[in-house]
Amino acid sequence: MQRKTEDSLKKRYLYKLSTNIISAGIYMITQIVVPRALGPRSYGDFNFLSNFFSQIINFLDMGTSTCFYTKLSQRQKESELVLFYMFFAGVVSLAVFVFVVVSQLTGVYSRFWPAQHMLFVYYGALFGILMWVVQILNRVTDAYGITVSSEKARIAQRLAGLIIILTLFGMNRLNLNSFFFYNYFVLIALGIAFVWIIHKSGFLDINKLGISMVAIKQYVGEFYHYSHPLFMYSLVALLIGVFDRWLLQIYGGSVQQGYFGLSFQIGAFCFLFTSAMTPLLMREFSILSGENNIERMSMLFQRYVPLLCGIITFFSCFVAIEADKIIYVFGGDKYRDAFYAVAIMSFFPIHQTYEHISSSMFYATGQTVIYRNIGIVVMLIGLPVTYCFIAPKERFGINAGATGLALKMVLLQFIGANIGLYFNTRFLRLRYGKYFLLQFACIGYFLVLAFFARESVKHYLIPAGNIFVSFIASGLLYTVLVIIFVWLTPFIVGLRRADISDMVKLAVKKNSN
Repeated sequence: MQRKTEDSLKKRYLYKLSTNIISAGIYMITQIVVPRALGPRSYGDFNFLSNFFSQIINFLDMGTSTCFYTKLSQRQKESELVLFYMFFAGVVSLAVFVFVVVSQLTGVYSRFWPAQHMLFVYYGALFGILMWVVQILNRVTDAYGITVSSEKARIAQRLAGLIIILTLFGMNRLNLNSFFFYNYFVLIALGIAFVWIIHKSGFLDINKLGISMVAIKQYVGEFYHYSHPLFMYSLVALLIGVFDRWLLQIYGGSVQQGYFGLSFQIGAFCFLFTSAMTPLLMREFSILSGENNIERMSMLFQRYVPLLCGIITFFSCFVAIEADKIIYVFGGDKYRDAFYAVAIMSFFPIHQTYEHISSSMFYATGQTVIYRNIGIVVMLIGLPVTYCFIAPKERFGINAGATGLALKMVLLQFIGANIGLYFNTRFLRLRYGKYFLLQFACIGYFLVLAFFARESVKHYLIPAGNIFVSFIASGLLYTVLVIIFVWLTPFIVGLRRADISDMVKLAVKKNSN
């Protein structure tokens, strides 16, 4: 089979960005529907279980999926590598179900999953496994550089999923049970589409897959060498990640879990606009690291880090200022007590973007020991912080519930991202102080503009208008202000005036054609 030519970085990013923009619209509609239909309690149960099994699978993964992606990006002809990792994914999936069965048979399940029905626990386990497997398949398409086709499949899947979720909502059949099955259907459909795209691309002939014991031993040694420094990191991440949500479930219950789940999903919505680029950057970093091309890596880092973080800050600051309206739009009055959690968590995607880019550098350059040490130290610092923020006053906490967990996550994300940023800038021979100060300048800049837009609409344009109208008006005014001020001071998002001029000329040229 003739191998398909890989897409350029620019084309792959534009398709990923386009998919994420479409996904953002679909995601917004879905998040308006699902929390309303499920209510805080069931929505909290879904978030609690999905997070639990996400943490379990991340532990068993131990960075191997990133190792797989990095190695496949560098050695695209090794079909045995793909088969080996599929076997590994099967072992991990089996281990997750064995853990659930043993927990039920020994009677300890109620300690792991307080106030949860075992049927939904199994549902949560299957959901976590499917999410992980589909992400692996997506990484294969990115490693082969056939992102355009995979993004087309993702768009089709999102549109089909939207039709299904709206149909269930319209028929009053959207509940926790049907929501799990909805997720199964869309994930399996997307996974099948990815497999078909990989096969048709010519990079991997599924009919000729095979692997010898010698190759298996070689891959086991290679993956062990790459990932064993991350064992303690993965173990600590599992314990802390589960502990955070478990403690919230114990002292806050499913309703507080639902409030935090809503705030986390709104933050994830913001992250959609930059997550398109991070896996592509990792691929480029991996290839350049293999060539020992530090200069080119440094150039990519300088070019994309401020820009991507500027984009995410644009959305995050608007959500922080408009948190009350965001909650009304996404969840309704039942979630009004989630205000502070949503406002605080809106800042989480900013340093999540920094952290993803930094971790891409660590993985691509094989600096997993440094990445492990940073992660473990930061997570262990967060352990007493979580307890202090969530535990009731009689147990020496401040009983802040979902708000406390949101505050803890933002603070720890800020610390961890900046430590990683320091090591990466030092590796690339860049000035860390510039990137550190740029974070505060950019956040302060956009917060002022978002606040000005909100108050202007509130006091001068739509004093007593409809909440949706005032929300849209604030968003439009804020966007116009940002465009004007970024043109005046482009350095705030890592651009030059010439870069913006080139973008405008390119857009005009395309429209004229």
